[in-house]
Amino acid sequence: MLNTAIKDDAFTEAPRNIPLDQALAELSAAKDEWAQTSIEKRIAILLEIKDRLLPIAKDWAETASRMKGIPEDSALVGEEWISGPYPLMSACNGLVETLSKMEGKGFLKSLKKRQTQSGQTAVRVLPHTIWDHLLLSGVSAEVWMEDGVTLDNLAQHTASAYNTPANQRHGKVALVLGAGNIAAIAPLDVLHKLFSEHQVVILKMNPVNEYLTDFLNDTFKPLIDINVLRIVKGGADVGGYLCEHGDVDEIHITGSGASHDVIVWGAGEEGQRNKAAGTPKLAKPITSELGAVCPTIVVPGPWTASDLTFQAENIATQKMHNSGFNCVACQMLILPKQWDKKPKLLKTIEETIGNMDPRQLYYPGADDRLSAFESYAHNVTKFDRGAIRACLVGSETESTDDKYRMTEVFAPALATHEIDILDPEAYLRAAITFSNEKLYGTLGSNIVIHPKTIKQIGKKRFESIIAELRYGTIAINTWSGLGFLTTACPWGAFPGHTLQDVQSGIGFAHNTFMFDQPERVIVRAPWRPFPRNLLSGDITLLPKPPWFVTNKKQHKVGMLLTQFQHTPGWLKLPRIFLNALLG
Repeated sequence: MLNTAIKDDAFTEAPRNIPLDQALAELSAAKDEWAQTSIEKRIAILLEIKDRLLPIAKDWAETASRMKGIPEDSALVGEEWISGPYPLMSACNGLVETLSKMEGKGFLKSLKKRQTQSGQTAVRVLPHTIWDHLLLSGVSAEVWMEDGVTLDNLAQHTASAYNTPANQRHGKVALVLGAGNIAAIAPLDVLHKLFSEHQVVILKMNPVNEYLTDFLNDTFKPLIDINVLRIVKGGADVGGYLCEHGDVDEIHITGSGASHDVIVWGAGEEGQRNKAAGTPKLAKPITSELGAVCPTIVVPGPWTASDLTFQAENIATQKMHNSGFNCVACQMLILPKQWDKKPKLLKTIEETIGNMDPRQLYYPGADDRLSAFESYAHNVTKFDRGAIRACLVGSETESTDDKYRMTEVFAPALATHEIDILDPEAYLRAAITFSNEKLYGTLGSNIVIHPKTIKQIGKKRFESIIAELRYGTIAINTWSGLGFLTTACPWGAFPGHTLQDVQSGIGFAHNTFMFDQPERVIVRAPWRPFPRNLLSGDITLLPKPPWFVTNKKQHKVGMLLTQFQHTPGWLKLPRIFLNALLG
């Protein structure tokens, strides 16, 4: 998901590279044929990809865990299942369903639709199947469309790339610059380009996780064999060469605003002059998913001691998943200053992070970024992690250096910002204003709020309030990263950024229902886990979520869910439920 201003390799020019030229020539020769490929053949390819992925998924997850320094016997190995093979398998399923019902946009018929309090069209993409209701009980995801998309014209604004008759389509060559942190990012971007936009792809792996290349070559062999995908490795020279190559029609980058600007405007003084003049070095269409200073808004309410423990684990996950190397990691924890439960919540978050299995700062530059954060941060607290470098927490105030608000750390560090309001509605409005106006980026945000507090505000009023929060994914009582893992959801920044002010990027990926004009995604999860939730009358069945960093069985659940995505079946459910309850 995910990167930061100094974590990508820079892009520089390179001398002529004959292997890359050959790869691009083969893609160019096949691009129109791919654009005209029948739906039946595309479905067959996706099913073959699933079959090829299943037998290598375990080796993939374990290799990624080893390369990231996760202890071999740690449940955190589950992160590599849940953010690698699992979403890739899920995306294949989603695309197969959409393609199989493309005629008349029939796939839209089974999706629940409504109009939000802000007047937007919302489409529920989760739960969608009986399996969703059982495996993710109480979890939901809605896609809110941009203004102008109505219930009546939704089909016209969905999968429009398929409106042109196949024999009249013309393809393009896309360069996908892969991310180095989350394994599923690059392959999901590839699927989006190929199946939603009819573009053939050259994928340039990030040096940080290019160890995944063999797994991806094996998984995507059906696409490679027909010359619509090439996967290459290399550093700055390869990235620069591909970006400027005449056969590359479009570029998609997952990374940082700094890397994006080098590609678009150029490096150093040349780049500054080009940006000031509004004359891009590259005139090609460029889409992007970039980092942000992502907020988590904690709303005061009648939390119990058990609520504090569970939500501390939720917030710790938002910060420490993948050792903090996520572009939607919580970086600004917004708290009610006078709330009597604030000290206990912070202490429980500290204890949760301190009790995690030790894991390495595997991403290049992390130590330097943490040292920089510590040098400019105010009143730094260190959440001790034993032999591993502490998680840093700084206190942010109105007089604090703007680096808190404008720089993604991409490491185990965050700032806290306190608002001196206790009324929940007034507090929430102030926190949303702060997030919109003071923080860099618009990729993901999180709101942690008790159901009774929502009821106090009023459900309709609450929805009107969150409609003001300008982020691509908004998570209510869960982490916005869940929107990434749910591949039916579009994934990207809030619309409206430009090449001049790119913030968290332009465009979106994933989106297996192929909505053309999504504005944001709202994901929700239960306030309390099963079975404790039953005491409050909540009948959802989700225990501790498998993506929590504290889940003791996430390695088992991740493997079982991946296998289930390949071949769903009732007989597989008991083992999943048992491990989920033990987590």
